[in-house]
Amino acid sequence: MRAVVYRGPNQVEVTDVPDARVEEPTDALVRITTTNICGSDLHMYEGRTAVEEGKVLGHENMGIVEEVGDAVGRVQVGDRVSVPFNIACGTCRNCTAGWTSFCLRTNPTEGMEGAAYGYANMGPYDGGQAEVLRVPYADFNLLELPEGTDHENDFTMLSDIFPTGWHGTELAGVSPGDDVAVFGGGPVGLMAAHSAMLRGAARVLVVDKEPDRLRLAEEIGAQGIDFSAGDPVEQIMDATLGRGVDSGVEAVGYQAHDPSGEEHPELVLDNLVQVVRATGGIGVVGVYVPQDPGANDEGAKQGRIGWDYGTFFTKGQHVGTGQAPVMRYNRQLRDLIVAGRARPSFLVSHELGLEEAPDAYARFDAREDGWTKVLLKPAA
Repeated sequence: MRAVVYRGPNQVEVTDVPDARVEEPTDALVRITTTNICGSDLHMYEGRTAVEEGKVLGHENMGIVEEVGDAVGRVQVGDRVSVPFNIACGTCRNCTAGWTSFCLRTNPTEGMEGAAYGYANMGPYDGGQAEVLRVPYADFNLLELPEGTDHENDFTMLSDIFPTGWHGTELAGVSPGDDVAVFGGGPVGLMAAHSAMLRGAARVLVVDKEPDRLRLAEEIGAQGIDFSAGDPVEQIMDATLGRGVDSGVEAVGYQAHDPSGEEHPELVLDNLVQVVRATGGIGVVGVYVPQDPGANDEGAKQGRIGWDYGTFFTKGQHVGTGQAPVMRYNRQLRDLIVAGRARPSFLVSHELGLEEAPDAYARFDAREDGWTKVLLKPAA
């Protein structure tokens, strides 16, 4: 089958790989109808992770069930499904507590809890930027979708970025009537802004410098804050008459940078501490890693980031972090889409065939204007 394979920094290849197959009785095979390029894929693409060469990429996947193992009873051949990026067993302590993103059984990597498709340090699982994907523990992991093709570009966001954006607002404690600051206007940040408004936020301020991202934020009713035009802390404090916001979402991660492009991994955390009011909440869903050999300073190379914890403590703020447990939210978000309340497809800029993935990666990574979210359609 054809698949997108990592070949080294700034290089992916679409090539033939061994066909996905049922390996355990609890497996299912899903023929992919839509698979997305995620902003977090770019960490691997740029060579800023420990992903091994030859890895099939892709953790935002949906499609049609093509084959099931002998022990699969709920899921049936022909079902249209969303595949959460978390690979969870369903029975360990964390899974039964709803933390499927930290499954204790599915990732053999030492020191890592939680597994995912096609991602560095998240287990040996191939990704879904391919024609077919093997899904372990299929009865537990797969989310059934309405038959047909309606809402395809909305449902494809259910595997990761929509639940991750929602998770950011959950960790931050967004409540009706809140003012919310979202740092990062990429796909996850825009999903966090969309989620905050669905939760009843009075005002959402989205911080970025890319014009296309800021335009999308404005189109969904948020207020864009261009950090290349001035200190975002000052802009947000002015916009809130000095009160600050009730909560904030960090949707940038460890490659945060200033307008010149120089990286400061603590930058967004420090800004959020400044703009979130005393006792307010911060949700961190931007990716941070235990080691980053490409970092600018020795501490950050070891995952040690010096941020303004003293002010954070003094203000009595709270913070939540970590990969989103997709299954905690995906059914409800699916139903919001079906009801017409949620429309995460607003950020889709390109629908391309699988063979166009190398060019799409390069353009998305370069932040070319208009390349906000790329969907790959293997059947195209």
